[in-house]
Amino acid sequence: MTTTVVLVDDEDLIRTGLRAILGAEPDLEVVGEAADGAEVVPLVRSLKPDVVVMDVRMPAVDGIQATRHLLSTMADPPKILVVTTFENDDYVYDALRAGASGFLLKRARPAEIVQAVRTVASGDSLLFPGAIRALAEHHAGGRRDALSGAQLTEREAEVLRLVAKGLTNAEIAAQLVVSVETVKTHVGNVLGKLHARDRTQAVILAYESGFVSVR
Repeated sequence: MTTTVVLVDDEDLIRTGLRAILGAEPDLEVVGEAADGAEVVPLVRSLKPDVVVMDVRMPAVDGIQATRHLLSTMADPPKILVVTTFENDDYVYDALRAGASGFLLKRARPAEIVQAVRTVASGDSLLFPGAIRALAEHHAGGRRDALSGAQLTEREAEVLRLVAKGLTNAEIAAQLVVSVETVKTHVGNVLGKLHARDRTQAVILAYESGFVSVR
């Protein structure tokens, strides 16, 4: 199946480069572009892409505002991959909290860019777990009650900790000696109990509540 992508960046050069990289892949198709976050919502409503690759810093409407708007106004919003220059940018963390599924560094190699889009589209694993841990360190323990009513089972809690380490479903299955389908069921239960849109959101809640240590 083809994954459709919309590119959002105020720099023409960045959009041109991303289009060339992604368009060279048989399973990826760039279906639209925007130069500012204000253009994103009508464009996405019209094109219904699977993934939006969005610059986190833009002059008029930034990627955080655009992400919030997309996720709050669409019944079936796309996965959002934010693009940043610096991995320790608090804008990135705010975008992830707003609902972005992962982030991509502008200095990333072409193969990393392609894999990042595929990863976000599949929702299978967390991008750059080490960097997200570093960002989460500034916010750890700030929402102690975030998981208090979730009532995770012992196995669900174990799966959440492994997801926070960046493990894929297959890697978790191998470590717990269970099937991948069983892991998918546990992950789905965790997301449902935490009211999290995806794995990234669940991991942020786990760090901010102190459920998972940043150390």
